[in-house]
Amino acid sequence: MKGNATTCAWAIGALLCGFVSTAHAQNYPITAGQRATAQQVAQQGVPLSALSAAAPDSYTVQRGDTLWRISGLFLRQPWRWPELWGMNLQAIANPHLIYPGQVLYLEKSGGFARLRTARHGGTPTVKLSPQVRSESLSDQALPTLQMHIIEAFLSEPLVVDNDTLANAPRIIAGDDDRMLRAPGDRAYVRAPAAAPLLRQADASRDYRVFRQAVALHDPITREVLGYEAQYLGQAALERGETPVAPSADNPNPTYLPATITITKAKEELQPGDRLVPEPPRQYVNFVPHAPQTDVTAYVVSIYGSTAVRYGTQHQIVSINRGSKDGMAPGMVLSLMTQGQTIKDKTDPQRPTVKLPDEENGLAMVFRSFDRVSYVLIMDIQRGVQVGDRLSNPR
Repeated sequence: MKGNATTCAWAIGALLCGFVSTAHAQNYPITAGQRATAQQVAQQGVPLSALSAAAPDSYTVQRGDTLWRISGLFLRQPWRWPELWGMNLQAIANPHLIYPGQVLYLEKSGGFARLRTARHGGTPTVKLSPQVRSESLSDQALPTLQMHIIEAFLSEPLVVDNDTLANAPRIIAGDDDRMLRAPGDRAYVRAPAAAPLLRQADASRDYRVFRQAVALHDPITREVLGYEAQYLGQAALERGETPVAPSADNPNPTYLPATITITKAKEELQPGDRLVPEPPRQYVNFVPHAPQTDVTAYVVSIYGSTAVRYGTQHQIVSINRGSKDGMAPGMVLSLMTQGQTIKDKTDPQRPTVKLPDEENGLAMVFRSFDRVSYVLIMDIQRGVQVGDRLSNPR
């Protein structure tokens, strides 16, 4: 049993004691650059200057931990998890496949530090507890971050051009005079005459419902970067638009409206709201990494409400750089609070002085459109507002 526990301790290889399948391991991508960083660090460890001032001598992995949090316990910058991985590369074949109950030991020598799964000279083990039911270790594997925080936002924000929503199918009425809110409510939908909403056997019948798109302006140039649509809920197409035979009074082809059923409502739905096909659900595991090139971006908006002035930890903000600018999921950026412009009252001339920008925390890109990206505020010291700058982390 001890040998099996040792083998299981750090998920060596693509299979972990028969529990972790190759397909599951592939859900946690390791880039060539991250592997190269880990291999380089593995030669000697990380400099002591890279350690967090409060780095513990040992830590037992807890259920609900994330790679971001564990990296932040030992390193000054949690996004530099490949270096944490490299501190014990021989034992950790895949840093994503570590599990609750494993103990990490921090060793320091010669100006460098390493993480080990056992005290110096000991045998790595993992705590095992009797369980009535079997449980797949792959289901316990640590994610990079807590996905429930942003899972809804992976498909909620929608940035489109000016015509996309205008040409989408629209709700024209409910089956009574009530506001559409509860699951099970029915509504009727029409699409542009040139592209009727038809029920096709091989097509998904699931849709998301959005309201009018609001222009996203670059805070620096004031250029329109795209249009953000307000997410309202989800609906299922019950019956497509039905052709009506031409008549003497109406020789042009027409259709009876389609019927939808509301399956989820975040807000009241109303006539004029638009339907967009439900995107395919994908498993996403974010691998935090620094940009490979210099990045300068600015906060465009705080997602969710125009009344919100400051973004807080775990809120979503949009920035004025997108996939065309090299933005990609997992990219970590440093948030900078813009310095105020003040009058220097200590100078008789009362000159105007611009105070310096200050580092405020970290944010991670999780969804990119052509010219706009959405980022998750990870760690901050003060509120984030429109116009704040983002740049490469240090």
